Amino acid sequence: MDEAFLALLEKKDFEYITVKEICAKAGVNRSTFYLHYETVGDLLAESAEYINARFLEYMKVDSAAVISKMRDCPLDELYFVTSEYLIPYLNYVSENRRLFLTMVRRAGVLGLDASYAGLMKHVFIPILERFDIGQDDAEYMMAYYINGLMAIITRWLENDCAESAERIIAVMQKCAAFPKM
Repeated sequence: MDEAFLALLEKKDFEYITVKEICAKAGVNRSTFYLHYETVGDLLAESAEYINARFLEYMKVDSAAVISKMRDCPLDELYFVTSEYLIPYLNYVSENRRLFLTMVRRAGVLGLDASYAGLMKHVFIPILERFDIGQDDAEYMMAYYINGLMAIITRWLENDCAESAERIIAVMQKCAAFPKM
């Protein structure tokens, strides 16, 4: 049903997708749908998990190498708003733009804040500690950066990813460097 839902999402907005359409596309009865989900929103949540798992496979990131780099590289190389990290991510977002736009619009329902909490704990806090930024400031600084970067990605999605990923990265880099200007 995930694949059927994602295929429908490519053609129409989430709000207009019905259980009947999902079942027809998946070749299952409505009772099968309701055996697994209470609402289309539940299927959306499962599809978000599915797309995130596909993304991790798509990226094939060696998390041990990334963590090692965060711990050991010179501070001037500890910068993740780069093409190396963002091009694969933005390309994947663009390829799945309707789902990502729906996910962003329904972030609270999908619990995306929990995944950001994991990023905070395992990625951002260790980076900020290397820059001697205390826990009290780190929370606010990361809220600023994450929400700012997500606002750029959301605007890009709303514009149907019309701009190139390189252009979006350039905007992100300008924003990330803005306080230094």
